[in-house]
Amino acid sequence: MTRTGVETKAGRRVRATTKALLAMVAVALLVAPSAGARRDATRIPELALSWQAPTPPDGKTYTIVAGTKLTVAFTAGSEGGPARIWASGLAAGVAFKTTAGLPATAHLSWTPTNAQIGTHVFVVVAGSQSGTVATQPRAIFVQVVPALAPVAGAAAPIGTNGIYRWAYVAQRTAARVRPATSSRIVTHLKIFTLDSTVNLVLLLARATDARGRLWYRVRLPILPNNSTGWVLADDLTTTRSVNTYLVVYRKLFTATLYRGGRPIFRTRVGVGKPYWPTPSGDFYIREILTGYGDPFYGPVSFGTSARSSVLTDWEGGGGVIGIHGTNSPQILPGRVSHGCIRMKNGPDLSLFRLMPLGTPVAIR
Repeated sequence: MTRTGVETKAGRRVRATTKALLAMVAVALLVAPSAGARRDATRIPELALSWQAPTPPDGKTYTIVAGTKLTVAFTAGSEGGPARIWASGLAAGVAFKTTAGLPATAHLSWTPTNAQIGTHVFVVVAGSQSGTVATQPRAIFVQVVPALAPVAGAAAPIGTNGIYRWAYVAQRTAARVRPATSSRIVTHLKIFTLDSTVNLVLLLARATDARGRLWYRVRLPILPNNSTGWVLADDLTTTRSVNTYLVVYRKLFTATLYRGGRPIFRTRVGVGKPYWPTPSGDFYIREILTGYGDPFYGPVSFGTSARSSVLTDWEGGGGVIGIHGTNSPQILPGRVSHGCIRMKNGPDLSLFRLMPLGTPVAIR
């Protein structure tokens, strides 16, 4: 097995860990083509409905100061009859008013608070009343920034300029609820993942404690999903940066990669069945694995920080949610997996060329 862009331990431990991981991933992700999967696929809407002005372009980024108001309008075409518009991933306090019809319209209004500083990804979709036709999902990125420069000791956001930063874990470290060594520990971060790739974390904010030590607030690859914690910068490597963002929309089985707020890749995917759901939330690409030697996984597998809250039969309390290819493309798109995100092998390889480690992932 080849690890792309990461350091690894070598030799016997790699082989043993790889063998164990494959066994575990098989439990979490394995699904065979079935009549049920094909019946589900026949109900998938065609993405042929059109957006109209003044709908913002896909990937539009808004930078807004906390305490000020954002308003965005949407209009969807009416091919084949009345349409309706809905949204996913809305932050607390967002008002989203819709009117179905010929055409359908919607109006988003939000005044974010200081507690909501950071990156927010909202996905907006329109569909026919019959459910047979829908638009391509449109993601809007809202970067909420503080009104004033942070005072000494206050947290400053990372990524609100569209450049997202990550770092490897340099030594075993504690993630805490606040940037202080006296604060409660959320979890411990190890140097290596279950597959012997070097562990990495996505950085969300930075702060300095009373002793002048730098801390980073990071996303944590644990349950419950969307957990965060503060770690000392000294326990991480030098930070790296990316300007890509992957958005997966489960209802219409789409995955779109954005670079600098512009969509550069899109494909239909398979997601988890209702009783083995792909979790929603905000995550990141934690590892990239190639050369499994098993066609089930396709040519490339991306390990994310997301975990299954249903499959809890191995270390860490929940299966790692992966993004990978498939040797059964005929079952896609649809609800076909135990939680992973599956795509055809061609798009899988394209994503490998376009999406680096540390890329944030929004699953909506």
